[in-house]
Amino acid sequence: MAKKFIIIDSHALLHRAWHAIPPLHTKDNLMVNAVYGFTSLVLNIIKQTKPDYVLAAFDLPEPTFRHEKSASYKAHRVKQVDEFYDQIPLAENVLAALKIPTLSKAGFEADDILGTIANEIYNKYKDIEVYIVTGDHDALQLVNDRVKVVTLKRGFNDIIIYDTQAVIEKYGLEPKQIIDLKAIQGDASDNIAGVRGIGLKGATDLLKNFNSLEGVYKNIDSDKIKDRTRQLLIDDKEAAFLSKELATIVTDMKLDWQLKDTEFGDFDPEEVYQIFQKFEFKTLINKIPTTQAIVNEPIVDISRKDANYHIIKDEKQFDNFLEKLKQQEIFAFDSETTGLDVITADILGLSFSWQAKTAYYIDLKDKKFQEYALLKLKPIFEDQTIGKIGHNIKFDYKVLKTLDITVAGIAFDTLIAAFLSNSNRGLKLEELAFSYLGYNKLKLVDLFEEKPKNKKDIDVTKINPDKLAWYGAEDADITWRLYQKLLPETKDKKNYDLLIKMELPLVPVLAEMELNGISLDVKFLKTMEKEFAIEIKKTSKQIFKLAGSEFNISSPLQLKKILFEDLEISTDRIKKTKTGLSTAASELEKMLDRHEIIPLIIQYRELTKLQSTYIKALPELVNPKTKRIHTSFNQAVTATGRLSSSDPNLQNIPIRTALGRRIRQAFVAPRDYMLLAADYSQIELRLAAALSRDPKMTTSFKQGEDIHARTAAEIHKISLKDVTKDIRRTAKEVNFGVLYGLGSLGLAQRTDMNRTEAKEFIEKYFSIYKKIKEFIDQTKDFAHDKGYVQTIFGRRRYLPDINSSMPMLRASAERMATNMPLQGTAADLMKLAMIKVHQGLPKISKKSKMISQVHDELVLEVPKSEVKKVAKFIKQTMEEIYKLSVPLIAEVEVGPNWNKLESL
Repeated sequence: MAKKFIIIDSHALLHRAWHAIPPLHTKDNLMVNAVYGFTSLVLNIIKQTKPDYVLAAFDLPEPTFRHEKSASYKAHRVKQVDEFYDQIPLAENVLAALKIPTLSKAGFEADDILGTIANEIYNKYKDIEVYIVTGDHDALQLVNDRVKVVTLKRGFNDIIIYDTQAVIEKYGLEPKQIIDLKAIQGDASDNIAGVRGIGLKGATDLLKNFNSLEGVYKNIDSDKIKDRTRQLLIDDKEAAFLSKELATIVTDMKLDWQLKDTEFGDFDPEEVYQIFQKFEFKTLINKIPTTQAIVNEPIVDISRKDANYHIIKDEKQFDNFLEKLKQQEIFAFDSETTGLDVITADILGLSFSWQAKTAYYIDLKDKKFQEYALLKLKPIFEDQTIGKIGHNIKFDYKVLKTLDITVAGIAFDTLIAAFLSNSNRGLKLEELAFSYLGYNKLKLVDLFEEKPKNKKDIDVTKINPDKLAWYGAEDADITWRLYQKLLPETKDKKNYDLLIKMELPLVPVLAEMELNGISLDVKFLKTMEKEFAIEIKKTSKQIFKLAGSEFNISSPLQLKKILFEDLEISTDRIKKTKTGLSTAASELEKMLDRHEIIPLIIQYRELTKLQSTYIKALPELVNPKTKRIHTSFNQAVTATGRLSSSDPNLQNIPIRTALGRRIRQAFVAPRDYMLLAADYSQIELRLAAALSRDPKMTTSFKQGEDIHARTAAEIHKISLKDVTKDIRRTAKEVNFGVLYGLGSLGLAQRTDMNRTEAKEFIEKYFSIYKKIKEFIDQTKDFAHDKGYVQTIFGRRRYLPDINSSMPMLRASAERMATNMPLQGTAADLMKLAMIKVHQGLPKISKKSKMISQVHDELVLEVPKSEVKKVAKFIKQTMEEIYKLSVPLIAEVEVGPNWNKLESL
């Protein structure tokens, strides 16, 4: 059986990875997208081919002999940005760890190394097959019976292996003729001219008839060559032969290498593991090509030497454990349940750790023992003076709350702490274990004898109890060890106060809100579903009548044909995509006046989206036990610090259209209760005024003026009473837009102005609010200098691309920098207000409870008889939460449902 030799065209693969994979950064803001893609591909090739020998070729930065022959060779190529070149040494680090030697030679390209090595092996070692791994097709000229080329398909994950037959099938030519093909056709990617006017088909036909470039010119007067083609060949003869010379890969260079040095497999998995940990290549760990057990790879075996994990199943064992637990001032804990819905799930066990590599798992499947253990654990969990640590401790809080235990003394959450340190990183326990501890944590799916096909098939009750105990104990152990790493990091990065004073006190607030849930009028939605079905059918018929035929309205391709081909609607100012003219909502808006079918299509899209996303979906989320919807609020998702929610995402419940607002009507107050919504008014603009110290905006807010009307009046130099709705709307767009980097193009798209008018409008705006412009510029300067921006409470957002040499990445980072201090501070104020409300509300009304928080709005469920006093308390708490130079205003509304709310 033939041995296999892999030669890697390193630069070509790095280039492909750079363009194929979005920017990836480690926790230290090191960009690794190119080296990640490169490493992934190399490991995949190794896995598929199982090579005996591997060598990697690199280009050098200096010119080659081809540049000397032709000044235009590759002259058109734009130099890559620094972030690309910075990753070349990282790729060399990966190869060094894998003990893959690298080779380069001054004056030559990596292609020439590939060609020379392949040729030498072919001639000297008859029992070795060569696989050239590259990102382009130049190397196809080297293919023969023992040399193959491995290259990428259109994307980055799929590969194709070219042997002689595969080359013939693709080009209709022998591999050696690829040089002649490039000589005639040229190669735009390398700026090889070829013969102007002759393309792929013409060049292929010539070579099929005359075999080579030399053969073509030898038979230049042949009847098989058309007159026009003959003249083109004559005119560019010199260019054609130069192109062949440039396209020909050198196969006889003198290289300093030995076959034995390229033998693959003699590497230390631990060294590779450490490199992957440094670059945070968590997903590539299992692709390391070795049969040896990697250091730190967890084994499901409670006798493992470096871990001291204990399973507790009876009262005697538990009492011994409890005595140890009572001596601890702080500990990490974790819960295992039958599912993620804490209301319907059963608890299976609790794990504890207060010392690295030591943990205790209490098996609570037996109901009698569960009662015994929880009764004794309750006073410890509820003791404020004993610190509790968790990873996403909100989940464990809810689990215990359903068992009549209210966790107090929450001292640390490794998920939230890691997020505060770097919001761009992965936050799963196994990801943090890998990046901080170099530990490849056990995954839940690994515990099953037969791995579940999808998440829905996961049933933890089918896991061997000892394996589950190990898994749970490991969770607590890793959480404790991460706490020891993250605590000093949190303090070093000045996040500790934010964690202790804001994020951790918020955990029980959010947990209680999630458990409270919100009532949903399912009957109302069912009625809506029928109404919408009728309306969708009616709208469809109207569309078909105007179109002249029936078609799939939801298909962009079919819709495109109807609008632009059949109905011949003007395409003026309509954007184009890869598949042609766009039918996105923004483009349909531009066509509203061009045909009566357009408003109907917009209406159809809204109806069908509301029907599928909300009207049909929301009833499915009602909990069978509580008959309420229980969303999950996320503290560690948005980089600005804003809360988000999921299952359902309450932020997405429609509000902008009349149809959308009807969905909100389904969120109702129970009998004898009202919904109370308190919303911070224009909080980000107020913060902009306060942080910039802009005198005009500050005065306007202090005097209680309509800030948008005031802005419109100042720009148009008219009195407040002369401000119309239209000019106020434009001023509102600018007021909010400039805070998020809105430019003249963006303003023009949102208004009836052209780009010149929009530019003038923004310039006038900044001439009025000069300090706002200064604040934006100073914020960008701070970001460029420090690499982050922050809220007034010290919440930081790190911006790894703020000094990127790539203009698009840098501009995007600057927009984030401008937005974050305002949106982040607004989010921080809301969190502080929620904590204060949570603490004080029981004294005002024992039956009232917070049930939702969406952007700048807090929603409560309040007994009808207590609405006024609760409203007064909420308004006062929100407005007095922090002293600014402009007043914070909370507007309070109440009503029977989320749509029908009125001011008190």
